[in-house]
Amino acid sequence: MNDTTPSTTSREAAGSGSGPLRLGTRRSTLAMAQSGQVADAVRRLTGRPVELVEITTYGDTSREQLAQIGGTGVFVTALRDALLRGEIDFAVHSLKDLPTTQPEELVIAAVPPREDPRDALVARDGLTFEQLAEESRKAPVRIGTGSPRRMAQLNAWARTLGRDIETVPIRGNVDTRIGYVRSGKLDGVVLAAAGLTRIGRIDEATEKLPVDNVLPAPGQGALAVECSASDAGLAARLAELDDPYTRAAVTAERSLLAALEAGCSAPVGALADLLADGQVVTEMRLRGVVGTTDGKTLVQLSTTAPVPASHDDALQLGSELAAELLAKGAAGLMGERAL
Repeated sequence: MNDTTPSTTSREAAGSGSGPLRLGTRRSTLAMAQSGQVADAVRRLTGRPVELVEITTYGDTSREQLAQIGGTGVFVTALRDALLRGEIDFAVHSLKDLPTTQPEELVIAAVPPREDPRDALVARDGLTFEQLAEESRKAPVRIGTGSPRRMAQLNAWARTLGRDIETVPIRGNVDTRIGYVRSGKLDGVVLAAAGLTRIGRIDEATEKLPVDNVLPAPGQGALAVECSASDAGLAARLAELDDPYTRAAVTAERSLLAALEAGCSAPVGALADLLADGQVVTEMRLRGVVGTTDGKTLVQLSTTAPVPASHDDALQLGSELAAELLAKGAAGLMGERAL
């Protein structure tokens, strides 16, 4: 082990002690809100105090577009380094930001129940996407997003309506992004509905975009609670926050992403949802999309299978759909391939 690996003694203290647990989080309003919600759940679960430790990541400080700085891992590496050094006991991530390869030294102890995975539009004058697209007949319509995945699907959706929109790359926190609309610089912006919900601002959305038109990022709306693999006691307690259906769904989605060898900023969308027969959940449907950012070419496929009974079953569901997407030409549509 190198000198950044915490001692077994410190790990045992974290998992079985009575002192405060240190939860690592990014500094953004959204990250603090979702980490605070997990902290409250862990306090109730363990009876122990939980302290939030704010950590700045490279993705927070860089002003470049995510596709330019690599996308994959830019929001999580600093948190994981702090875990490995023993400076925090566990961390909360937006699952869609996690690289698909999991470090052996760390474990995702819990994936709590997922928030709404859809994208949300915040537009001027309370307009929906189709109403904005219709207005493009009279004047250019500009919609901001930092995601090539959203650009691809928004442009393709506009094309099905016989309209053209301009997608504008943007960065920044929720206030900054919505501010572009309030100031008139953009006609609309697209953000994750889950993020707006967690910070109490979902009412500002003028439309939650239907997944038939815009598939979310793999893992969108879900959180990952991560700790050291050597701290079995803490991992076991955190695991009580896990939702098996959410974990199965995001595992299938991220398996598709991994099999495509695509990073989290590549133009790939995926959603696994559960299909119920009455009150009994019987099947899982996985949908995937890969496209060019101009929306001129999209490859979309779906598959339905019994609800995965194991982690390996969920992995297989994702990898099989990815193979079908690749066979349909998806490889040539991705601007970024993970190394």
